[in-house]
Amino acid sequence: MRPARTLAAALAEGPVVLDGGLSNQLESQGCDLSDELWSARLLADDPRQIQAAHAAYARAGAQVLTTAGYQATFEGFARRGLSHGEAVRLLARSVELARGVEELVGPGDSGGVGESGGVGRGRGEEGGPPTPELWVAASVGPYGAFLADGSEYRGRYGLSVRELERFHRPRIETLVAAEPDVLALETVPDADEAEALLRVVEGCGVPVWLSYSIEGGRTRAGQDLASAFALVAGLDQVIAVGVNCCTPADADRAVPLAASVTGKPVVVYPNSGERWDAEGRRWAGGATFDAGRVGEWVAAGARLVGGCCRVGPAEIAQLAARVRGRAA
Repeated sequence: MRPARTLAAALAEGPVVLDGGLSNQLESQGCDLSDELWSARLLADDPRQIQAAHAAYARAGAQVLTTAGYQATFEGFARRGLSHGEAVRLLARSVELARGVEELVGPGDSGGVGESGGVGRGRGEEGGPPTPELWVAASVGPYGAFLADGSEYRGRYGLSVRELERFHRPRIETLVAAEPDVLALETVPDADEAEALLRVVEGCGVPVWLSYSIEGGRTRAGQDLASAFALVAGLDQVIAVGVNCCTPADADRAVPLAASVTGKPVVVYPNSGERWDAEGRRWAGGATFDAGRVGEWVAAGARLVGGCCRVGPAEIAQLAARVRGRAA
């Protein structure tokens, strides 16, 4: 069942809570994500685990569920011996699994915010119990995610904008056909790739958000962040722009910049603050994600707020509680 309101309409009313990292929740459920397909492997091998992870976030108060499509591509599935038709079905399944969570969590089962806050559960018919209001964001990860070598944290793949368009178009067209509420063009490290993605989605009929992966106030490819944000100025299809998969401190600085450059609602969902050690293949350092930051984010223009890598349901529940407090 699709929500009664569009996500854009909800953002106009107030902040909306995103989910957290899908991979860390799947790992906490005992899933092995060492495969090159990462969480996308489970679309074929164990889709119930993906839906369980989505449900965990919905119960924590998330109102936007981001699909397991980040690393799901026709090329990646082909490496595993899957046909084009099978890949189409798996991409569609990523949206279906998130859409079906509403039936799992049931009325009154979420910590979301009520109508006045633009997030949470509305009242049921004739004043009955609250009913879920969950939006599905189809994840569109960058080209580097398909390479599975960390390239999504560097950008500059050596491909032209036109070549990147050709890579992204079939997957985006397939996801659009699955009817998500929004396309999440996320963890984009490079303004050139953002340009390619924006060209592909133009006129597709589904709203999008664009979220860059950044470091130190620049894109991961080293480009000026203000110029990167400016790509969406005037594009009505883009309902939010911002950052994800970065440190909370970098997110703090990026939110007001995105708002001032574009005049659009800002999306922000940083990592826990820990650092990925590529050689040791482990996370290092301490977590700096603090739900208390949401007040400053919202004051600076953020309307889609959540977490990325290593931010789980517990942190999203804290974030949702903070948003509830602002709406009360």
